[in-house]
Amino acid sequence: MEKVLKTQALTKRYGSLTAVNELELEVPKGSVFGILGPNGSGKTTTLGMVLGVTRPTSGNFEWFGGKPSFEVKQKVGALLETPNFYPYLSAIDNLKIIATIKEVKDPDIEGVLQTVNLAQRASSKFKTYSLGMKQRLAIAAALLSHPEVLVLDEPTNGLDPEGIAEIRSMILDIAKRGITVILASHLLYEIEKVCTHVVVLRKGHLIFQGKVDELTGHDGFIEIKAADMNKLETVLQSMAGIENIRKKDGLLVLALQQQISPEEINRSLAEKGIYVSHLHFRKNSLEKQFLNLIKTAENETA
Repeated sequence: MEKVLKTQALTKRYGSLTAVNELELEVPKGSVFGILGPNGSGKTTTLGMVLGVTRPTSGNFEWFGGKPSFEVKQKVGALLETPNFYPYLSAIDNLKIIATIKEVKDPDIEGVLQTVNLAQRASSKFKTYSLGMKQRLAIAAALLSHPEVLVLDEPTNGLDPEGIAEIRSMILDIAKRGITVILASHLLYEIEKVCTHVVVLRKGHLIFQGKVDELTGHDGFIEIKAADMNKLETVLQSMAGIENIRKKDGLLVLALQQQISPEEINRSLAEKGIYVSHLHFRKNSLEKQFLNLIKTAENETA
């Protein structure tokens, strides 16, 4: 799969503090790529380096297979900090000014306002906007140059649940248009709901990179039920790959040591004359997997 961004041993040190340590990222074209980690994990520093705001101590990166240039930067829209909009000007006038400053040719101001669901408030003064609307206008500003990639750093910070839902829906809509989205966040549920791919950072170190489904679906649990629950439990206890079995709400809940498909379990049980009436695989939440990764990383560095 084509990559829009690759980093090689990207490192940033501030004196004795290593904020980002030899980071190797690969962002697939067309993905919604999440950079997940607690505060201080190196998310913003990483974005600052690849956007040319912060100079790396060592290592390098490529956008679209080449070195950074003015033409390449025009393909990348970014929101690291909310722009300083003029409070007494309308959204349209503010975006006209930003387009002029950024030297954007033929900015589609009406189009980007439509994308961020602000078309009906395009003529309203910025000072009348809610926090969520101000954030959406900032994203509209990042879209002015018709970018192929949109980079967002903690775009839902400080928003209420309604504002968060609006930003989430907007990100998914932008992605459907073929724009690659790179999203840094410490909010697990935000990454899980919108991202296709994710990296997990801890103290500047990469501890996971892959598809969100690979992280949440690496293991999980299976709920199962049959007419003869005692016989079912006995047979399952002898089956390889099942870590433990517990009872809950009239079901047996199987924790898996390795990935076993429900079809495999169903087939094995049928061969032993057990026919199930309920069989459902549930993924572990991203939160649980994230905490497992952090705990493992802490144990390895202890």
